Amino acid sequence: MKKLSVLFLLLTTSLVSCVNKSEAQQDIKASVDAIDLKQEDFKYWTWITANSDKTDAEYTQEFKKYKENGIDAVLINTETDPEVLRHLVPLAKNEGLEVHAWMFTMNRPGDAVAQQHPEWYVVSRDGKSNYDTRPYVDYYQWLCPTRKDSREHVLSLVEGLAKVEGIESIHLDYIRFPDIFLPIGLLPKYDLEQNEELAEFDFCYCDVCVAEFEKEHHKNPREFENPAIDMEWKQFRLNKIKAVVDDAYKIAKENNLKLTAAVFPYPEMADHMVRQRWDKWNVDMVLPMIYQNFYNEELDWIGFATRQGVKDLEGRNTQLHTGIYVPPLSGEEVSEAIELAKANGARGVSFFDGGALTDDHLKAIKESRDN
Repeated sequence: MKKLSVLFLLLTTSLVSCVNKSEAQQDIKASVDAIDLKQEDFKYWTWITANSDKTDAEYTQEFKKYKENGIDAVLINTETDPEVLRHLVPLAKNEGLEVHAWMFTMNRPGDAVAQQHPEWYVVSRDGKSNYDTRPYVDYYQWLCPTRKDSREHVLSLVEGLAKVEGIESIHLDYIRFPDIFLPIGLLPKYDLEQNEELAEFDFCYCDVCVAEFEKEHHKNPREFENPAIDMEWKQFRLNKIKAVVDDAYKIAKENNLKLTAAVFPYPEMADHMVRQRWDKWNVDMVLPMIYQNFYNEELDWIGFATRQGVKDLEGRNTQLHTGIYVPPLSGEEVSEAIELAKANGARGVSFFDGGALTDDHLKAIKESRDN
């Protein structure tokens, strides 16, 4: 009996030891995971637009404010002017900020070169050129991604910005077609109902696009009864945008830069609304504009859309950084939006835009960094 008791004690001690060892190993693993998570670079960005009336001292103060409140990077729109960008880069970098060259890509409002070539512009299904007939707003002036000359013009602008010393990436915005569907929250502003793909918002039916598609698929999209259900026609346009992105990616890499892009909230939604399937692109980082109020959604939608995009990017070497629209948000809501992005797999957050960041917003961002 005594031997049995001793044996039982030994077995019990061994079992407890194994359990304790297992628990200890789990604790160590948890600690390692916590360290990795803490050290992981979660980036904070903001979009800004250059202003010729602003002095260098004012820029320096602006950049200092961003850095002191937790912002890591600025995406600067200079209307694709390399000289303006070249001037601003050292001002931002001196304050410890990364600089990314933000450009309007297929939407080129006021582009003096493009406006000399009316044939470069997209054409709607009802036969109207975007050169002189503009959907929604006057600054919608979209170039065709299929035409050789218009594509080469856009890529030359990428090349020009890529030569600016000190930038981290070329940041493509409006890298898509015009909206076939507006965000539901914006429809009342334009007194619109969009329950189907309307001809005036459906692009590009220019001669070059139609001829190339017809040669490849032996059918003419101008003759479709319901073009919305022709998958080859939709895929043709998705592929044309992807081709521009992929060429821009090559230019970025030749200049030792990253390629980043502002995109619609998640790929399936982007596909449906603007002919943009960004989970198929060659791009280093995407900054989906998860602006929940545009879609009449609540704040937790930021988490849903972030998670959807992250899942769609699985297996690709592309980071997702959630874009947040700050004007309607309180400081407390900005804090919540950041946590929703983090919890759902984002590698960073970007705020639109720098000029809209209030003291309460900046305080929330700084506290998020400090916690």
